Amino acid sequence: MVDPDVAIRTLTAPGMAAQFAPELGMVCCSLVHGGEELLELRGGLEAYAERGSTMGIPLLHPWANRLAGPVAASPLLRTDANGMPIHGVLPTALPFAIEHETASSLDAVFATDDHPEVLEVFPYPHRLRVHASLTDDALEIRTTLLALGRRPVPIAFGYHPYLRLPAESRSAVEIEVPAPTRLVLDERGIPTGERIRAAIPPGPLGERVFDDAFADVGDGTAFVVRGSGRTISVTFLEGYRFVQVYSPAESEFIAYEPMTAPTNAITSGDSLTRLRPGDAYSAAFQISVA
Repeated sequence: MVDPDVAIRTLTAPGMAAQFAPELGMVCCSLVHGGEELLELRGGLEAYAERGSTMGIPLLHPWANRLAGPVAASPLLRTDANGMPIHGVLPTALPFAIEHETASSLDAVFATDDHPEVLEVFPYPHRLRVHASLTDDALEIRTTLLALGRRPVPIAFGYHPYLRLPAESRSAVEIEVPAPTRLVLDERGIPTGERIRAAIPPGPLGERVFDDAFADVGDGTAFVVRGSGRTISVTFLEGYRFVQVYSPAESEFIAYEPMTAPTNAITSGDSLTRLRPGDAYSAAFQISVA
């Protein structure tokens, strides 16, 4: 069970409200516009806390998606159907402390100095800051990693925003996926190293299903889902060059997942940024509603 004392922080702006649970990896657990929930909450905070069942807008750290390489067995990790560690450590291992808060913004920090157990599976001292800000039509989340210690820190974090489909039928939902390059995946969802041109036509989601990885996303690229008079855009503002698009058959959500590195980059080294001690890496995305 989730501790009833887990604090929920609420940001408000005219027409919008967002909720975060800093003690559970700074997950955004609600985003409401015009009285309607925009996020798919799946099993809710309880399932997220107990077994890492993702929901809302979870931070995936120290890596997004799967790792095929060796990682020390740890109760801090969750695994996929193939036994591969997925989406970094469990949210209870990433408690954030609030540093500054206003009615419409929130600054929170996680540091391995305060929570060294994360170093068991990711042996790179660092500090992670999340700044969330809300306006009357958008939520922006900026994440900044400061490298500590004596050796470069791999940058592979990301997010998994579960957007509820804004219509009762998938055939009534339209999508735009303007990613230029597709990463070819093996049967486990791990990139093979091959990249091909991507050309996903905009239009109805319908029977199309996604669990696909893409690269070469430019700053300002907007991934869109629209229906029932509402358009939701996930704009990659800075620092996210990769995206996983996820919408399984018959699901009531689509996820446009900002990623700082491709799946398995910590193991493969493919397109992996390594941050020198003392340097910082910042990435931001925005969810806007019209």
